[in-house]
Amino acid sequence: GSVEGAQLWLEQTGCTFDILLDPQRKVYRSFGLGSSYAKVMKFGCLLQYSEYVVANIDFPDFPHRLLEDIYQLGGDFLLDSAGKVLLSHPSKNPLDRPTVEDVLQTVDSAGQSTNSAHKQKL
Repeated sequence: GSVEGAQLWLEQTGCTFDILLDPQRKVYRSFGLGSSYAKVMKFGCLLQYSEYVVANIDFPDFPHRLLEDIYQLGGDFLLDSAGKVLLSHPSKNPLDRPTVEDVLQTVDSAGQSTNSAHKQKL
């Protein structure tokens, strides 16, 4: 997306992580991500979003000029400091996310591998 859209998203969500702008979506596609009207507009997803509205949960408010592909599917990826992919979870639909436990287990396993490699060098 655009720099303006990224800045607005960061402000509205309070996210403090680094963000990668990928206007041509090269990195996006390299992670196996895509776009799907059928998956985004699936009944279960629409039902979940309607429950957010009933619960008065706000969505980020984006101007229409900054919306690019509303059917874009996301994913969750965890990389180490060298750029090695430790966790790859392309979403099957907007609600498909890895569990917190899976993410923490991946972090823990990566830490143990790093510690083992460091001990072997000593």
